[in-house]
Amino acid sequence: MNNHDLGYLDEVIKLLKRIESEQSGNIEKAAELMAEAITKDELIHVYGGGGHTTLVMGELFFRAGGLANINPIMETGLSVFNQALKYLELERTVNYGRSIVKYYRVQKDEVFIIFHNIGINAATIDAALEAKERGAKIIAISSSYWQNEMPKDHFIRHPDKQNLFDLADVCIDDYNPVGDAVVKVEGFETPIAPISNIADFYIAHRLEIATVKKCIEKGIKPPVWSSANAPGGDERNSKYIDKYLSRVKSL
Repeated sequence: MNNHDLGYLDEVIKLLKRIESEQSGNIEKAAELMAEAITKDELIHVYGGGGHTTLVMGELFFRAGGLANINPIMETGLSVFNQALKYLELERTVNYGRSIVKYYRVQKDEVFIIFHNIGINAATIDAALEAKERGAKIIAISSSYWQNEMPKDHFIRHPDKQNLFDLADVCIDDYNPVGDAVVKVEGFETPIAPISNIADFYIAHRLEIATVKKCIEKGIKPPVWSSANAPGGDERNSKYIDKYLSRVKSL
């Protein structure tokens, strides 16, 4: 392993330790909302505001050890499974995010989790605005650096210039640096090795862990998937399939 490899490992470890040290209180607040949703037999909606940020929905949905009441707001148009230039345009398109939230019929007091480390683009802000107007409880995972350092007149900003953290009930900072990539190779000017997805996946699983612990403290058995590929997995999961098939559009 050369120095550049070690540099990336050091950056990842430093970031995750910072998140754990400085954001654990916000993770606990978010987990309390999620545990309340489980108590009330409600879905937990998860939305990614565009591009690679949408991958975290797949990490939280129908995953071994993950919560079965997760409702991923899957929109292929915003994801990396669309053509790259197309999703880039769509995540900058005003009202697109609103239409997605409307389609999924997000309800008053339901939990709505938004991942987008930049936190200023139209698809993110419009989704947050629609969810907020519907009375949902918004948990935002984003970066204060992007939101604070990007100029107010930057063209990728939503027209109202708001940041995602302005609209959320609970804010979890993933500390993603502007530009995302954190490794500089000598003799090459463009940084490489983005770090945002590692941070956001970590936060996603920390939310799961904290939520399950809170459910157990409340005397509630949380709905958690077993690995479908492990012996007996399909049988253990069948009760959750029956419970959520008609409620979660992506099942």
